[in-house]
Amino acid sequence: MYALVKSGTITKYFNSAKGFMVGDVQYSSDIFTKWSVEEKEAIGIHEVIFDDSNKKYEQWYINTNQTFAFANNTVTASYGSATAKAHADTLWTAQDETDGKGTEGEVASRGLKYNLIKDLKIQVANELSKTDWYITRNTEKSTAIPSSISTHRDAVRTKQAQMETAITNASDTPALEALHTYTTTDSEGVQSRPLGELPVLES
Repeated sequence: MYALVKSGTITKYFNSAKGFMVGDVQYSSDIFTKWSVEEKEAIGIHEVIFDDSNKKYEQWYINTNQTFAFANNTVTASYGSATAKAHADTLWTAQDETDGKGTEGEVASRGLKYNLIKDLKIQVANELSKTDWYITRNTEKSTAIPSSISTHRDAVRTKQAQMETAITNASDTPALEALHTYTTTDSEGVQSRPLGELPVLES
């Protein structure tokens, strides 16, 4: 991406190579690939430098739009401070009820915790569904459920409870992010996260 700077002010952006005019002079799109950095900057064309230092993972934060600035002969695109998404549910207030928006105390919008636990329950259901047929067969034919299957299903539910507790007890959005961030690698190159993983039935 490039920007055209005139008298210290950014006047145009280029997301792709295309012709343009500076004053009365027409320039072709070739200059973006054939001209040197110095030649382009001499007519006010600067490559945009992207500063992502304030950008955060969008699962947990709402990033600002990028802003562009020209200083020290450099055009920079940067983000402002990101806003953490709500980790807990937001409830309607008394004023909201007065304004006709909703009933005080009821959920206005779901927070990250609710959605994370909802997703976890789906993962658990998917994992248990792999062995549900043993339960059905036992019900219909009284065929014993292998102990390894019962052990696995119990382990899945136990881990689910632990994970839900960890999510529920997270104090804020950064804490939720930390739970889900893979930071440790074992001797076999397998990464892990504080939240852990659901047991998976070995085939």
